[in-house]
Amino acid sequence: MNYAQTYPIGNNHNTRTATTTAIAPTVGRVRQLDAKTKGCKPITKRQAEIRTDSNATNGILKCTFLPKLKAEQSVQACKKTAKTERDFYKSLSNLAKHYQIAPIETQQFPYPYNMALATWDMEEKLKQRVLNWEEIRLVQDSKKTYFVSEERYNTGATLFYIPVASLYRMLHNRKRKRNAHLLLSACAYLYHIADIPYYRQEASYLYWMYEMMNDWVEQDDYTEETEVYLSEIKQAEFIGDYIEQRIYNRINLTVFEQRIESFKVKDNFDRECLTVVKEAFALYQTYPNENVFRNAQLNGEVSEEDMDNIIGMEKYISFYADHKGWLNETLIQSVNNEIQEYGQIEEPIIKKMFNGKDITTNNLCFESRLFELLHKLCDILNAF
Repeated sequence: MNYAQTYPIGNNHNTRTATTTAIAPTVGRVRQLDAKTKGCKPITKRQAEIRTDSNATNGILKCTFLPKLKAEQSVQACKKTAKTERDFYKSLSNLAKHYQIAPIETQQFPYPYNMALATWDMEEKLKQRVLNWEEIRLVQDSKKTYFVSEERYNTGATLFYIPVASLYRMLHNRKRKRNAHLLLSACAYLYHIADIPYYRQEASYLYWMYEMMNDWVEQDDYTEETEVYLSEIKQAEFIGDYIEQRIYNRINLTVFEQRIESFKVKDNFDRECLTVVKEAFALYQTYPNENVFRNAQLNGEVSEEDMDNIIGMEKYISFYADHKGWLNETLIQSVNNEIQEYGQIEEPIIKKMFNGKDITTNNLCFESRLFELLHKLCDILNAF
């Protein structure tokens, strides 16, 4: 395990590669269809002209009559197709305007190739121009046909665990104490504003994971390692309480900018710390009231009976004790074993419906910057 990086969930060792289950679309995307497919047309074949001749008696047998029912069905089908196309292009126009993309002209092509081509073109442009774009789906309900766009920050099946023991060691290291004060302001922002869970709070997922490991040790047969294990657990509790008291104090936010301006860079580690803390302060200034869970949604459909079988964001984002020792290795293994039993995962997701109603202007810029900050902060603390 490379401790300079955040931990992969389960057996995934590529921390930046998405391994989550794709969302099942409400309806399938518009498929590429055969260009030779013709549009629906009403039956227009003329009846055979009746003439009086020597076989006038049998003339009626040579006449052709349009089946009335089939003609009506054809007209209805064409009306439905025309409405679908109108809805499609209206929704496409709204989608293109929202994302400031110019769609290609496809209305001159026959149905349904025109819609398939327009959808393909829009998908390719969205991939290139929209950060965190995931997919578009064409939805058809009882009233209209419209696009649904989904933007998602892919967390890469990663455990974003911030080790507070590194801060504790810095605070008690004369050479790195100023680094610790700098990082305390960034952690105070994550704790108070971004709302990152803290493992010493009973409501947090990791609190109960640590409690479970403590019970295992106490209930297991006594060995030479038992005292070592119990000592690590007690140390994790002590350090956790100590650091939480420090970052709970909002003075860290008050002097945030002051600490940045007064910090003197002497080596590469100082430079890395200052860069990360500057990013945290910029995020705090830009999004003073936003938290990591603001756009949390499941990345797939889940039945009511499976609602307990999901990986909530609080399970893979948290402050925790330390990135070293038996306790850390046991915790990561236990979390991975439990999470592997789950079905769906929560991630930052925004869905936008282009059905003629107001379209949300929300985006995932905050999440993109926050998770990048967590990556860098974890790298620094895991290296200390």
